[in-house]
Amino acid sequence: MLTPFGPGLWIADGPEAVVFGFAYPTRMAVIRLAGGGLLLWSPVAISEALREEVATLGPVQEIVAPCASHHLALADWQAAFPQARLHAAPGLRAKRPDLAFDAELGEDPDPAWAESLDQVMVGNRIADEVVFFHRDSRTAIFADLLQRIPPATFSGWRAVVARLDRMTGPEPQVPRKFRLALAGRRDAAVAMARILDWPTERVLMAHGAPVAADGGAVLRRAFRRLAR
Repeated sequence: MLTPFGPGLWIADGPEAVVFGFAYPTRMAVIRLAGGGLLLWSPVAISEALREEVATLGPVQEIVAPCASHHLALADWQAAFPQARLHAAPGLRAKRPDLAFDAELGEDPDPAWAESLDQVMVGNRIADEVVFFHRDSRTAIFADLLQRIPPATFSGWRAVVARLDRMTGPEPQVPRKFRLALAGRRDAAVAMARILDWPTERVLMAHGAPVAADGGAVLRRAFRRLAR
């Protein structure tokens, strides 16, 4: 079910994705572009009801995988909206040679969404991620780099690992594994500084509860040691 999250922005939760025994909540975003078409960010598992809801908002023009780990539902959405262009995160073409990608994400916004979205590439040895900023809703959008998973999601030793990794907590945090895997301290600082320059009011994450207000302050606390 789609839920409005800001002007021209909707979100939908999907089923949990299990990675190495850890069950992650998932979330996608639907963004209305300046020309009226839609961009699907990190699409979750498709259902007929969700497909119909998306279709009522307008024509789907772009489908985006913001990092190489967010690919499980791409084929189904591409089949549902074959007219849409499919955009791969760096490294995803090699991981999913079965998918027909139209373009690969980079440092600069694609002309199709340059009026509506800004983006920053964050290099990471686990998986490079492209972080987006939706101008109309002033929303910063993160795939894996920022997480706030409810502690009750995990139990036993997995709950301990999640807490120590900073996957769970009262505020969004950069998980320790991603912090340690950032590709170059200086490059990471430049990328984080660009993100902190956005006039962010809201923060949206694929894994964890979104932030509906005071998002800029939340990001400054999350990235305070990385943007130096």
